Amino acid sequence: MTQTVDENFELGVPDGDDRERRICQTCGFVDYRNPRIVAGSVVTKGDQILLCKRAIEPRKGFWTLPAGYMELGETIEEAAQREAREEACATIDIDRMLATYSIPRIGQVQVMFRARLVSDFKAGPESIDVQLFDWKDIPWSELAFPTVVWALTHYAETRGKADFVPYGNPPNTDKVTR
Repeated sequence: MTQTVDENFELGVPDGDDRERRICQTCGFVDYRNPRIVAGSVVTKGDQILLCKRAIEPRKGFWTLPAGYMELGETIEEAAQREAREEACATIDIDRMLATYSIPRIGQVQVMFRARLVSDFKAGPESIDVQLFDWKDIPWSELAFPTVVWALTHYAETRGKADFVPYGNPPNTDKVTR
């Protein structure tokens, strides 16, 4: 069964596939809709952690880590560095990968790094405010997304460690709420 989705594309299952896809009825092109990759970092200066208060939806006014969608033509590390520049006008030095989180409900894969702040910072166009927080002062109830909590928790578990296996989704997180 096919359903028309626009003038040239219809939904159908391509030969050899097992999922419904958008297929061009003129040339047969299959328009794969795949998860979007988010790159971000837990950025530190000494014992403090950099957080950005969101100026955009979703979750405007809530605190998050500098992170966002990867662009074509950049590495995941370059994407994380660019997001720190865009959201916090900050230059960061990436230490290593912290975690990879799969959020199938919203079609995202999030790759988080540990990084050090190597410049001054200020709110960029996507942030209302940017601050360094001591661990005890992190506004936990005002964090934008569960993955921010996961990344901060995983970061805390790696403090002082030069080598560790990158983390994944915590147990029982298959139904992320935000």
